Amino acid sequence: QVQLVESGGGLEQPGGSLRLSCAARGSIGSINFMGWYRQAPGKERELVARITSGGPSGGSTNYGDFVKGRFTISRDNAKSTVYLQMNSLKPEDTAVYYCNVQYRLGITYWGQGTQVTVSS
Repeated sequence: QVQLVESGGGLEQPGGSLRLSCAARGSIGSINFMGWYRQAPGKERELVARITSGGPSGGSTNYGDFVKGRFTISRDNAKSTVYLQMNSLKPEDTAVYYCNVQYRLGITYWGQGTQVTVSS
């Protein structure tokens, strides 16, 4: 069984920064993708960023269009941990952020979600 442990959400002012982390506890094999999705009230869940396995620090990345260079995703394969550095935060970034881990077996796990609120 795998448990995803998220941390780093909270309240931040517009223009500020937050760093989210997600550690996968337990293992069912090799991890393929690690990433973050978000869901704002009344909206569908959307991709924020994801990263492939690649080397020790991860491989290729892709981001949601709204990121526009403000966020950076990274991972530490040895720790089975993915990070999301969010800079230049905007009020519209307010949402619950969910960690997502996809294993090569084809099984996907979701974290419990961490609230990010951007407000002055």
